[in-house]
Amino acid sequence: MTKAPKTTRIRYDEGCLAAHALNVIGDRWALLVVRELVFAPKRFQMIRAGLPGVTASVLTGRLTQLEQAGVIDHDERLGIYSLTPMGTGLLPVLEELCRWALTVPGHDPTRFISPSALMISMGVNLFPGRAAGREMKAGFDFGGEAFEMHLTGGTLRTTAVAIAEAPFVLSGNGNTLAKAVYGAKPLPALVAQGTVSLTGDIDAAAAFLSMFSLAPQS
Repeated sequence: MTKAPKTTRIRYDEGCLAAHALNVIGDRWALLVVRELVFAPKRFQMIRAGLPGVTASVLTGRLTQLEQAGVIDHDERLGIYSLTPMGTGLLPVLEELCRWALTVPGHDPTRFISPSALMISMGVNLFPGRAAGREMKAGFDFGGEAFEMHLTGGTLRTTAVAIAEAPFVLSGNGNTLAKAVYGAKPLPALVAQGTVSLTGDIDAAAAFLSMFSLAPQS
């Protein structure tokens, strides 16, 4: 059961709604903790694996703050953290930040990309015109995490799964799979050089990836 949020620590003493939101999720790492829980509940170490720059003590503090604010739930018996309805409401915020980031120079895709980060970005960078009329299912295996994407009616739905089952499954880490999704090198070349692995229909996989582009949409 979701706990009633405690009084939020005041960081910005303003009546502005944006300032009110930042009083809840404005601390460093807070939104990225939410990002790691968007698709599935996780234990502490799995959350930390998606945030390699955070220390254990800082992550503990952010999890506590977000729990007190009503953004996440913590099952102490199982040691699992999950988003509350308030927390899931932050997915559109993360998506809009991704869209805005596309207009900001200096993005470095060689830095660490978590599986959840890549999955969210693909939802943002699907070009509707390329996806119109297509129905496809894709699998992504990151080793410790796996996802299935369902494209129906131009809408992409991403689900965390134990084992990805689809006409094709791409395997790698966040950075190598980002190269497959957004990079200039064709998928067959990436598979041939061992950058990513693929099981299933490579032509269907290439067609699916062709619907994504790391560029602002007009």
